[in-house]
Amino acid sequence: MRRYDTYFDFLPEPIFRALRFARVQQLTTARHVSNFLNAGIFAKSTGNDPEFPFVCKRHQSLIRRRLGNSDPVLQENKAINLKKAIGRISHVVLKPGKVFSFCYLVGKPTARKGYVEGMQLSRGEVKTGIGGGLCQLTNLLYWLALHSPLDVIERHHHSFDPFPDDNRTLPFGTGAGVFYNYIDLRFQNNTRQSFMFTLELTDQHLKGQLRSDLPLMESYHIQEENHCFFQKGEKTFRENDIFRSTTSRDNGRLIRREKLMHNVSEVKYAIQKQATDQESAIA
Repeated sequence: MRRYDTYFDFLPEPIFRALRFARVQQLTTARHVSNFLNAGIFAKSTGNDPEFPFVCKRHQSLIRRRLGNSDPVLQENKAINLKKAIGRISHVVLKPGKVFSFCYLVGKPTARKGYVEGMQLSRGEVKTGIGGGLCQLTNLLYWLALHSPLDVIERHHHSFDPFPDDNRTLPFGTGAGVFYNYIDLRFQNNTRQSFMFTLELTDQHLKGQLRSDLPLMESYHIQEENHCFFQKGEKTFRENDIFRSTTSRDNGRLIRREKLMHNVSEVKYAIQKQATDQESAIA
């Protein structure tokens, strides 16, 4: 789970903490009130696999990866946190008109609920906190949603790149950070069919599927372009563009190509080999 600390970053730490606390309280209170008043829009009910026979997209990611000099214990703790969270999300049905909200479904990760210390990102640094590591789950959910007609109505990206690529399978910049309860990951179903996320945690992988009760008429492909590292003063940054191509499943005809995002993030690790003009496509 990401700590989203961008407000008042230029201030001394004691003043920053006081202002940040006040700002977080303001935003979380507003979110709680909004959620209460609009509770009817959120996906809550669950379904069964036979009711959703069509797999829109599947993906899996390694639970344990080498992330710089981070403590391996945090990787084990992440698995505990992931197991807790997927129990609140797997098989939740997203009916037409409904909204999927990560924070609404998972709630606040606390020690009382069984969450443990994990890795978090805060103000350009890697730290630890209760419920850390859940961003691997939000990254997976966001990637699945990008391969569907679901509308992403709220998503926040990480402002810095903390670790070099190690078994990375998704394009840089396609992650999704959350911080309870004002930085959320949300999808809205504006179609006439229903969807359901199914999630599984094995000894080595976090696995996920986005399933539907009706077959999709379109296919979705994500491409990374214009990837490079560049220097600005004494800092190194990483940059790329993410595009999505939508094609017809009937004849393979390109329906549309859209630019989803432009990413620029500060790199927090030493660059072994500068990568410039790199372009890749990951479907």
